Amino acid sequence: MTKILLLSDTHSYIDEAILKYVRTVDEVWHAGDIGNLEVTKAIEAIKPLRAVYGNIDNHEIRSTYPEVQNFTIENVKVWMTHIGGYPGRYSPGIRQTLDIEKPKLFISGHSHILKVMPDKKRQLLHMNPGAVGKSGFHKVRTMLRFEIEKETIKNLEVIEWSR
Repeated sequence: MTKILLLSDTHSYIDEAILKYVRTVDEVWHAGDIGNLEVTKAIEAIKPLRAVYGNIDNHEIRSTYPEVQNFTIENVKVWMTHIGGYPGRYSPGIRQTLDIEKPKLFISGHSHILKVMPDKKRQLLHMNPGAVGKSGFHKVRTMLRFEIEKETIKNLEVIEWSR
């Protein structure tokens, strides 16, 4: 079993409240708009990190992290990018990519809106952790914590704070 903390849209913001949750998991996944490398350094000092760059990220971040993370953990194939949309409203090109790659878990960020929803047609689960940073229009800062065991994604938990 692997415990995951999924976050996005930090926009250069990291604090002890976030890092407290980092300590409770095996891995942290960041779905883009990191803001600066101090965020990822703070996380990586505690736990392993998988991250993608987002549309606000500069050259330094883009040369450190890819646009897409495509990997398998336990027996779950994961496909993560920053701008991806969600079932029924995927960003251009994403639908075709998902049909080819066939992940069980598709992760995106960007919208600052937390969403967890199935795509029954593609037999996958979509997760967007919302935004945990303080920049943006969101009124609530959010992250997701969950477990992956064999082929199962379970014990999903929403973590939230007011801005």
